[in-house]
Amino acid sequence: MLFDLDGVRLLTDPLLRNRVAHLRRAVPLEGPQPEPDVVLISHGHHDHLDLPSLRMLRPARVVAPVGLAGALAEFEVETVEEGDDVQVGPVIVRATHAEHEGGRPPFGSEGTTLGYAILGSKRAFFAADTELFDGMQGLVEDLDVALVPIWGWGPSLGRGKHLNPETAAEAVRRLAPRIAIPIHWGTYRPFHRGAGARFLTAPAEAFARAAAVTAPGVEIRILRPGEELALD
Repeated sequence: MLFDLDGVRLLTDPLLRNRVAHLRRAVPLEGPQPEPDVVLISHGHHDHLDLPSLRMLRPARVVAPVGLAGALAEFEVETVEEGDDVQVGPVIVRATHAEHEGGRPPFGSEGTTLGYAILGSKRAFFAADTELFDGMQGLVEDLDVALVPIWGWGPSLGRGKHLNPETAAEAVRRLAPRIAIPIHWGTYRPFHRGAGARFLTAPAEAFARAAAVTAPGVEIRILRPGEELALD
């Protein structure tokens, strides 16, 4: 996701390649690459910290959890821990808790995963990969938009600590944003599955149904790859 807030452009966990191992982009990227002021890396898993994508961008600044400095040695990296603030022009980026394994395979499965609150004239939250945790309720006050992961790249969610469409709806209830946008779905597919596979659309539809029941006061906006939303 690319944020354009108060003259600052912030890009989260960029994975920009049209082919990654056995995965293909369901919707190929078109046009020039984004030019972010800062890239926010949530954790070390290869679908969130993709060095070839970062080399395409050559960002001026990268913010990442402590422990990833070595993996990001070729970039201007600022490592943070939960609760740390980073100033990016008029915007504050605050590292928050996430409940997820965050290591950098194959060198280690243990590591920190962080979410990021993006605080300016609007207030946004990028939850990163996570499952539900006790401190999620009220984690970011007066929240305009929450980006909540709901799925993965195939017909099943996979192993580890993740939100599914139903638990993501509960996360939205706890976070209480004005708008919630589902992320981490519908972007990549195994090469042997067609671009019309139901797992590329069904998770977002299931999330919207669950959120209508669990968090009826929150507006759900489903953005497909390449779409954007302007906040008035």
